[in-house]
Amino acid sequence: MSSTTTALPTGLTTGTWAVDASHTEAAFTVRHAGISKVRGTVAVTSGTVVVGEDLDSTSVTVSLDPATISTGDAGRDGHLKTADFFDVEKFGEWSFASTAVRPTGSGYVIVGDLTIHGVTREVELATEFNGSAVDPFGNTRAGFEATTTISRKDFGLTWNAALEAGGVLVSDKVVITIDASVIKQA
Repeated sequence: MSSTTTALPTGLTTGTWAVDASHTEAAFTVRHAGISKVRGTVAVTSGTVVVGEDLDSTSVTVSLDPATISTGDAGRDGHLKTADFFDVEKFGEWSFASTAVRPTGSGYVIVGDLTIHGVTREVELATEFNGSAVDPFGNTRAGFEATTTISRKDFGLTWNAALEAGGVLVSDKVVITIDASVIKQA
């Protein structure tokens, strides 16, 4: 690729950027009983964006804590943490590590390995750079939004219940959205 197609977005400078976990959220949406959607969040505990001279030398790594899963229903959250779903006692961390960053017509695609429930699969995150700014404390920040859709079954998450009218309780398709703030390191 030419350096033009792999150029960094305006406002994003080379160096190491740390994920600001208090201003970053990983959210998911899954269809329930075929008629409604359940939404939830999982805490992003740490992460680093290393911005190289171009996209080819840029990387992203992130860790998430499945024990923090929150859907607004304590009973459902408790069930999600069991061996039926995420088995957080056995698989206490999820991770993402990029393998490539590519420009698209409307933003970027971050390709990488997502590990959930002890299973690693390649995913593509459609990513939008939201710009950069200096906050009131002198930190240079950059913001990103990223989205991907995964199959639960691809990650070994197969628990379900049949519905009387047909279909299943939990859809296979899960939409994941990340809203991230990163801080430039000295």
